[in-house]
Amino acid sequence: MFLSSLLGKKSDMVDPDNALPGRDEPLPLSPLHFVNGQNMKGPHPEGMEVIYVGMGCFWGAERVFWQMDGVHVTAVGYAGGFTKNPTYQETCTGQTGHTEVVKIVYDPTRIALMTILKAFWEEHDPTQGMRQGNDIGTTYRSAIYTTTQAQLDEVKASRDAYQQALKKGAHHTKITTEIAPLDTFYFAEDYHQQYLAKNPNGYCGLRGTGVSCPVPG
Repeated sequence: MFLSSLLGKKSDMVDPDNALPGRDEPLPLSPLHFVNGQNMKGPHPEGMEVIYVGMGCFWGAERVFWQMDGVHVTAVGYAGGFTKNPTYQETCTGQTGHTEVVKIVYDPTRIALMTILKAFWEEHDPTQGMRQGNDIGTTYRSAIYTTTQAQLDEVKASRDAYQQALKKGAHHTKITTEIAPLDTFYFAEDYHQQYLAKNPNGYCGLRGTGVSCPVPG
């Protein structure tokens, strides 16, 4: 009974007035990407675009995107909530409002946004609400946070296309992915960055629906 109550609270979005306060100083971060050596913080080369995606646990999600040609650099962190510069332990309580996200810096002349979005929709289950598989709570909700209006339009179009594909595939659950312009992104702790490159046998809970996303890519 206690466990059920605790999980219920973690799956309810915290009220901004009741969120943990956090801190003014960002968490320490070694800025170089463990895999490709690029600077995760920037400034990034001219012409790069940035989008942020949440697919549950960010360890496996980040690996999906750093392996893609045309992606300049990735990083993991927290977005969509209220607590300033939260720690991982704080986000796990469900009292920050944040979800785990991957920052994706990409070269639009080398990789189309729709290619990134196709991987996003197919590599996790965007219909599960405040969870992803066995990972339960608001911090694991599916989300996309955009940085331009053009991105926002493409994201919504891809969502609608994938919803139709899910219906055709007899997967009738509605997509619950949170889609919005980015407010603030906070980098996660060093040990989370490129976690599965540092720990090849580490946990990865990504599971897709098995339905292909019909967007050009």
